[in-house]
Amino acid sequence: MTITYDVNRAITAAEFIEVLAHSSLGARRPLDDVETMEGMVKNADLTVTAWDGDVLVGVSRSITDFHYACYLSDLAVKETYQGMGIGKKLMQLTNDQLGHHCKLLLISAPAASEYYPKVGFERNERAWELPRGKQIG
Repeated sequence: MTITYDVNRAITAAEFIEVLAHSSLGARRPLDDVETMEGMVKNADLTVTAWDGDVLVGVSRSITDFHYACYLSDLAVKETYQGMGIGKKLMQLTNDQLGHHCKLLLISAPAASEYYPKVGFERNERAWELPRGKQIG
């Protein structure tokens, strides 16, 4: 098996949903809301994908200005392809697209919180989240 990688190759919402559904991220994404999933795919600034032939097996989806901050919103690899270095390669290729001052930021899925320090990420205790539906004030 040969895994190939692409930067900003167009993917469909269905392909994205398929990868998420077969990874630990599926439980925390609105897989049944196709409009939202399409918006997530179409409005990402940077997408790096992993392919086994014509089958999408991994995705790194980011929102970024390419110069100061890059939020890696989704990093997913199908469970049957995990442990092969695909996630690490997706992050490396994502990072390679960024300017030399640009930080790569992410919020870890609970199952992956021990993984990120092993590949060089540092914990940041200062992140905040405003849940959907909650008003500022």
